[in-house]
Amino acid sequence: MIRVRQSRAFPWPWAGSSVRGVWTYPAGGVTPDIEPFAISVPDADLDDLRSRLDRVRLPEPETVADASQGVPLDHMRALLAALREVDWRAREKTWNAIGHFRTVIVGLELAFWHVRSPEPEALPLLLTHGWPGSILEFEQVIGPLTDPVAHGGDRADAFDVVVPSLPGFGFSGRPARTGWNPARTADAWGTLMSRLGYDRFGAHGGDWGAFISTELARRFPSRVIGLHLTMPVASPLPQDRDTATPAEARMIERRDLHLADGYGFGIQMGTRPQTLGYALVDSPAGLAAWLGEKFAAYADTRAEAGGGVSLDRQAEGIALYWLTGTGASTSRWYWETLRWTPRSAEEENARPVTVPTACSLFPAEPWPTARRWAERRYTDLRSWRALDRGGHFPGLEQPDVLVEEVRNAFRGLR
Repeated sequence: MIRVRQSRAFPWPWAGSSVRGVWTYPAGGVTPDIEPFAISVPDADLDDLRSRLDRVRLPEPETVADASQGVPLDHMRALLAALREVDWRAREKTWNAIGHFRTVIVGLELAFWHVRSPEPEALPLLLTHGWPGSILEFEQVIGPLTDPVAHGGDRADAFDVVVPSLPGFGFSGRPARTGWNPARTADAWGTLMSRLGYDRFGAHGGDWGAFISTELARRFPSRVIGLHLTMPVASPLPQDRDTATPAEARMIERRDLHLADGYGFGIQMGTRPQTLGYALVDSPAGLAAWLGEKFAAYADTRAEAGGGVSLDRQAEGIALYWLTGTGASTSRWYWETLRWTPRSAEEENARPVTVPTACSLFPAEPWPTARRWAERRYTDLRSWRALDRGGHFPGLEQPDVLVEEVRNAFRGLR
């Protein structure tokens, strides 16, 4: 569905970008392993999306006054209106200017943003997204992270930023065989950073990005200088239920409620992703509802906290999934990962992480974690910060807060 205009002209043309940086290859000059490319969706695909939205068929309203039956009809109409108004051509121009590249690792094309800081001592930083997100989760933080001086910060906090799309997501390739789980993806990220000339680097992640970043730190402890997570992958042991503090008891209750009432989507994608995929690649309304439900449920939607993920940002992410035709392949990620991920706190703790770790806990995170659970797995836990606003998508909800949390996490590790 996506037509790619490839170019081997170097350096990458940054003109018109809000992100300043200069692309240079590692020592040895131009490498054939990495190619820049420009996103260019055919007009016919955009016309088809509009036509489908014009002919959408919606059900009757829900019979409850809340979201307990799913996305309310009024909210769905507003979300589809925002999807119809996405200026894709303008977004293409912005995203292409950031510096979008592609490389092949273990036979799979992987797409990524790469922005070098103007600061010569910048720390390489790998940012990994999850579902229903994408690399767009980090669009608003790239500028402040790579060029802190231009955004009112300290040059000592500068990063070179790498933002890859997960296998089967966005402009990355769709695996044709099984096996692309967090472990293989972590290995691929290590290869990617080597190709970019980065021997040592930091890693950040939330959602599945937290699983991958945790695995990356576990597999490459001599290369990952530090780990920053917004969803630490650590669970309570059975005995923790009996010894829980009041705060921990509330966390356990929330985790249990989410598994019982909020994780049906994960069970479906983890067991029958192909069946679901037919609907997600055929109906933009179905895709919007499937993704939009979690953008709302997992965000801090309080007015005083900024209202969560805006409809415009949600619509851009949904358009990316639709125009890349990745509704099925992103669902299969759950099928792969749920067969790989540890099944218990004991199994998690049997995969310890020794890399210095910092965690930023946002209040609307659906998987709350207590520090003492995390300390068992992340054995060098340097920082544990509970924040007063934000949810599962901090890069979309509270980008300024996320930038400051990332800076704080790595200040003592450079």
